[in-house]
Amino acid sequence: MNTARPVLSVVAPVFNEEPILPELYRRLRETLDAIGEPWEIVFINDGSRDRSLDIMRKLHQQDPRVRVVSFSRNFGHQIAITAGLDYAQGDAVVIIDADLQDPPATIAEMVAKWREGYDIVYAVRAQRKGESWFKLFTAHLFYRLINRITGVRIPVDTGDFRLMDRRAVEAMRSLREHHRFMRGLSAWIGFRQIGIEYVREERYAGQTKYPFRKMLRFALDGITAFSYLPLQLATYLGFIIAGLSLVGIVATIILRLSGSQAFYGQASTLVMVMFLGGIQLISLGIIGEYLGRIYDEVKRRPLYLVQETLGFDSSPAPRPD
Repeated sequence: MNTARPVLSVVAPVFNEEPILPELYRRLRETLDAIGEPWEIVFINDGSRDRSLDIMRKLHQQDPRVRVVSFSRNFGHQIAITAGLDYAQGDAVVIIDADLQDPPATIAEMVAKWREGYDIVYAVRAQRKGESWFKLFTAHLFYRLINRITGVRIPVDTGDFRLMDRRAVEAMRSLREHHRFMRGLSAWIGFRQIGIEYVREERYAGQTKYPFRKMLRFALDGITAFSYLPLQLATYLGFIIAGLSLVGIVATIILRLSGSQAFYGQASTLVMVMFLGGIQLISLGIIGEYLGRIYDEVKRRPLYLVQETLGFDSSPAPRPD
């Protein structure tokens, strides 16, 4: 078995994927062996509560090219990807979900593009099997919205499935914000990038780890990480309401002078007060979202804590400043 320094690393975050891991390893091994370069698989155990870690230990015992980083608790998918980039040793690193919706065979096409000189090869979902119309619609809307309101061009219909050259990986490792939107950061760092299309399959087994609540939070992280528009909306709304109020004052004076009874009574006043109160609370909520992110950053806590590693001779190399 080839145990040389890996040319290719595959990073797979894992959270309660017990029934999938053996098949994921088999497909990855077949694909990577066919490519013909030394390789490693880096599983990131993101606080799994099933037997996922036990299976990863057995895979490591069978094949030392399987390496494991086990968190002390669940830190989240995007943080698990970050840890994978920290620990991966290959000249090129592939990020793939553990649910087999991203077919490992696509890695061969990514490597071919990498050999042509591209630093980042991202996978574009030409078709998404087994997903509801609501999820397809909201994903379609989100990517187009975020490209309209941010200065970073994030490829539409993409996920985290991508290959990154070592210099792109080192650039990503230097970015340590806590609320992470990895596909956005991947676009932000630049370098030479290209997309390849693929068909996203149905989940091989188990349940999705991204229900609507998590998807909403993920979208919010993406928007607040790359756009100030939500903050600017509060200013825009203030000017709009002030303008409407000025028009309303002038209209009220004219109607009163003309003897109209249109604005007598408390109902209109109550409605306006409630409306303005709602706008103020929304604005405070938006400011609070950004303030909370600043608070998380200034605490300077580590992004993750590692409980156990398998297959690594040392800690990851120091991050670039």
